[in-house]
Amino acid sequence: MTGRPTGPAQQTGPGNGASPVQRIEPGDEILVTGGTGFIGSSVSGQLVVRGAKVRVLVRPGSPVGHLDRAVTVVPGDVRDRAAVRRAVQGARMVFHLAALYRFWAPDPRVFTEINVTGTRHVIEEATTAGCERIVYTSTVGTLGLATAGPTSPVDERSVADVDHLFGPYKRSKYVAEHEALRAAAQGAPVVVVQPSMPVGPGDRKPTPTGRTVLDYLNGRIPAVVDTTLNIVDVDDVARGHVLAAERGRVGRSYILGGENLSFAEMLSELGAVTGLPAPTVRIPGLVARGAALVSDVVEGRLLGKEPSLPREAARMAATHMAFDDRRARDELGHTSRPAAEALERAARWFVERGDVRPARVAAMTWPPGDRTP
Repeated sequence: MTGRPTGPAQQTGPGNGASPVQRIEPGDEILVTGGTGFIGSSVSGQLVVRGAKVRVLVRPGSPVGHLDRAVTVVPGDVRDRAAVRRAVQGARMVFHLAALYRFWAPDPRVFTEINVTGTRHVIEEATTAGCERIVYTSTVGTLGLATAGPTSPVDERSVADVDHLFGPYKRSKYVAEHEALRAAAQGAPVVVVQPSMPVGPGDRKPTPTGRTVLDYLNGRIPAVVDTTLNIVDVDDVARGHVLAAERGRVGRSYILGGENLSFAEMLSELGAVTGLPAPTVRIPGLVARGAALVSDVVEGRLLGKEPSLPREAARMAATHMAFDDRRARDELGHTSRPAAEALERAARWFVERGDVRPARVAAMTWPPGDRTP
């Protein structure tokens, strides 16, 4: 964690991009796109607790059994403008989380179709429908990391070198964020949030960070690389979304982060909460990138399947992804629990779900006290 929360900034009017605090009240109709996803389902749950009437735009065929029973499922795809137009009608606020979050796809154009065109549809239709607030979920992957280091985190003002936007996911999210901010400059009530690396219960796919936790639990991480990660609990990220809707400034972006840890420190924390040994062997980033290149050529291009080690993931393994989230803490009141607790919640959830090999589960020793999800 960087910076101490000092309470939300007072916002008294529309001047200079500021917005008055607007509470989410019981009975408010709110649309969530991507509401079946890892962060989206937690955001939906947070809104239900507030008493809001939550509807979730869901692609046909997507699983919905894990959603809160109070949520209304609305079939549709963000690529279908007419479906989006129907979904936003009557909504006071919209949380747009729908995105293709992967490092590879057989046809890279799908990243633009979902992440960029879909975002335009949601923002334009929500603005036309008179929605009071649109919270767009971007990513810290759109920020520049050239000056980032273990002790020098970057904030929302760090501009990315476009040559360092590795892979179609980051590139598409960079363009989509630009579209969201441009729409805000033209009058759309858009606030942008940039989650860092969330972990915790509900990571069903799982996300790349969750995959790292799961691989550790299953003994599939034999060595560590020199990188830094910002670990945050998914429920803290979800609460940050709600705070952004209520207190965020239109046209402003907010990093929703937690604690900066080196990769070795992250695995050490996992070892401390599970009793499983953490690897001590270190490998250079160049070795990881070389292995990823082979995986990309053989698996991705020749065999037409998702590489087991995507090149984007290997490049990230050689990057210090350290972030300073003081803006969100000072202006929104964003808070986060310790990374150790977030990692323990994620580990327990994967074990309870049956994703961890029985021999590894048998070797685990949890800390005293009950911090189950």
